[in-house]
This record gives sequence, structure tokens and C-alpha cells, in this order.
Amino acid sequence: MVQDGRFFELRDIRKEYVLRQSLLQRLTKSAPRVAAVDGVSLSIERGAIFGLVGESGCGKSTLAQIIVRLIEPTAGEVVYRGVDVARLKGEEERAFRHAVQMVFQDTGSSLNPRKRIRRVLAEAVKARGVTGAMAEGEIKTLMHQVGLDTQLLQRFPHELSGGQRQRVGIARALAMKPEVLVADEPVSALDVSLQGQIINLLRDLNRELGLTIILISHDLAVVARVCTQIGVMNAGKVVERGSPHQVLLHPVDPYTRMLLASVPRGLAGRNHRSKSGISAIDGGRGAGERLARFGTGKGDQQAALGVDRLKIVTTKID
Repeated sequence: MVQDGRFFELRDIRKEYVLRQSLLQRLTKSAPRVAAVDGVSLSIERGAIFGLVGESGCGKSTLAQIIVRLIEPTAGEVVYRGVDVARLKGEEERAFRHAVQMVFQDTGSSLNPRKRIRRVLAEAVKARGVTGAMAEGEIKTLMHQVGLDTQLLQRFPHELSGGQRQRVGIARALAMKPEVLVADEPVSALDVSLQGQIINLLRDLNRELGLTIILISHDLAVVARVCTQIGVMNAGKVVERGSPHQVLLHPVDPYTRMLLASVPRGLAGRNHRSKSGISAIDGGRGAGERLARFGTGKGDQQAALGVDRLKIVTTKID
């Protein structure tokens, strides 16, 4: 039996890409390389919701593709249930691909535009060996699990809204009965109300099915609301990791402080003038107390203000 702490591990993962080569570089074999992921090590417990946050281009999506083996790392190991997945072959590899599923960021291109939703889900269920009447029953169950009406099964992807397409993407992943769900920016293309629906859906699936979820996002508010652990990624490295309380209230790395300080002020201002007020959201604590926890430096003050704004943004999800 694999211990929870070793359920899913990344060990010193590195992914390099060769930059465009000139004729001289091709002849001398000295082409420059860039590291999209640079020495990432993580351990994710069973049943956790792990949030990986960072700006665009920091390597989050590359790491997600490595986790599900869409691409192979240049160096390092992805360890699932104590086994290096690069060594899996045949049925063991197929079982891993069923157990670790991905929800893609682009709902438009991740679904075949020529296939109705019923066929999309039927193919996923068939890959697990389920056909006929049993497959039809599972398809309807999947639609109910993600909160969609079964009448939508006759539609094509372009006939659905962005939120509905994202739910179909989640249903397709659930069809494989996974243990790990990697959600790559699942709400980045949706408006605020739909974001809340999708995030709440992921949280419910975690509770009801025991799914281990790796949630990748550039939005601290989304990650802070549902995740049990947060990792902050910058320039291919995980620069900080901890509980939401640790990362958001006691940030150590300057990059984390910058992310907190970048939460928009406008939304905080509008909520501050509302009847509920900032004191209700923050549990009655004043800005002075929060600044005292951070310190008095300029970077600390910016981080504290970012947390104030972040707490307001996260209330939109419920």
C-alpha cells in the first residue's frame, strides 16, 4: 500500500527546448537551450487539491503535460504509486493513462467540432471497455455529475457555451474513472459567474469521488479558494509552497509578494463601499493587524494589500 505522501511525486523535473539553430550551430552542435521547467520537485497527497500558480510563460502548462505524459521530461522522474511512470509498458502504461486525466484550457480545440457530445463521451467510455446499454447509462450519469442536461448530448461543441464545453471536458476525463485530475487553467476563458460554477464543481468532485486534483492557474483568488496546498511557480521553478494560509498571509519569496500585490485594486474598492464592508470579509481584523503580521517594509505592505483584495475576490466564487 502506497503512503499518501508518496501517492504522486515529481522528482527534479527538467524540460529543455532547443532554440532555433543557425547553420553554424547545426554544424557545431552548439544550439542554445532554454529550460521551460527547471528542477521541479513536488509531493502531492492522495485526495488533495494542489494549486500551481504563476504568470503566463512560467512553465505551468509544460509541467502539466509532463505529469500526464503528453511530453517527456529532459530529466527527472514522475512517480505514481511509488513507480517511475517512464518505466511503465503495455497494460501498466494504459492503466496510468486512465488513472491520470487532464482537463484542457481551450474548450474549443479540445473537443472535436465534428462530433456530437454523445459520441465524445461514448468514445471515452468505450476506451474503458464499456459499450451498449451500459455505456448509455454511464454517459447520462456523467452528464448529471457535471450538472448538464442530457438533452445537450445531441449538440455539437459549437452549440454549447464556454462553461458547458468545460463541463463536457471534465465529464470526458471522469469517464476514465481517474484518481488524479490535472486541470490546466480550467476557468481562464470564462466569466466570473461561470468560473465559480466550475471551481465549485471541481471541489464537489474532490469531496464526492476522492479525486486528487492538480489545479493550474494564474489566478491566486481561484487557487486560494479551493486548494489545500499551493505552489508558486516562476521561470520554471517552484519558488514557494505551503498551505493557502502560509503562502498568502506569510509569503517568503519576493515573487509571491508581487503576485499578491498585483490583485486588482478596483474590485476591492467597490466591495469596500458595499454594505458588507471589508471588515466583514476579513473577519473584523483591521489593516494594521495584517500589516503587523507581514512587517513594515514596502514589499510587505504591498503583499498585505494584495491579501485584502484577494479575500474580496474569493468571495465571488461562492
